[in-house]
Amino acid sequence: MEIIATRPESLTQTPFTYCPGCLHGVAHRLIAEAIDEHGLINKMAGVAPVGCSVFAYKFFNMDMAEAAHGRAPAVATGIKRARPDMHVFTYQGDGDLAAIGTAEIVHAANRGEHISVFFVNNAIYGMTGGQMAPTTLPDMKTTTSPYGRNTDDIGFPIRVCELLATLIAPYYIERVSLLSPADILKAKKAVNKAIQYNKEGRGFTFVEFISTCPTNWGMDPIKSRDWAKENMLPFFKTGCYRDKGKGVE
Repeated sequence: MEIIATRPESLTQTPFTYCPGCLHGVAHRLIAEAIDEHGLINKMAGVAPVGCSVFAYKFFNMDMAEAAHGRAPAVATGIKRARPDMHVFTYQGDGDLAAIGTAEIVHAANRGEHISVFFVNNAIYGMTGGQMAPTTLPDMKTTTSPYGRNTDDIGFPIRVCELLATLIAPYYIERVSLLSPADILKAKKAVNKAIQYNKEGRGFTFVEFISTCPTNWGMDPIKSRDWAKENMLPFFKTGCYRDKGKGVE
């Protein structure tokens, strides 16, 4: 029996153009499914900045805005304040959100802006050639750290969920993994909760996806997932870091 998977209404019919084994498509689908399930397709706008996420406008079937590198939370803030009747999300990578966009994400979270932020962490700059990112692991080799990240010189990777969880205002913060089918099911619940809180106007919601970059890691898709499980998950621990809807602060 042939099984034909239909796309969520919140995705266009444009085929994904990401590298083989890239998990951006999985993240896109989870977000789109949540938007559909909450009936927000005509009430949702997205913002994507520079990086692999820049292509999101081709794939999400809704109003999408392009932002300068790192500035998606600022643009999303402007959209939400100008159109409080709309619901807004950003879709960002680690080279964007955790580097040039550090100020924007921290202050948007600190203000408790009523937006949802979806953050893809694959520990590297994906689109621009595989440079070291703020989330690159200790001793991990990249094009700009060919001998591995030297923490004595460069410092340690930034754990964004833990950083934002020190702030008072954020309503919901969770880190999930896209590295296995079971992980994806858990990630779906987290995305759905973030969109639900967004719909209810609860405040700032943040979901981090632990992902891979097979191309820039120089691995095939299966090996890249195994490597991420062995190396990324011990450092970037999955779990809920804030859920005011459950009284966890």
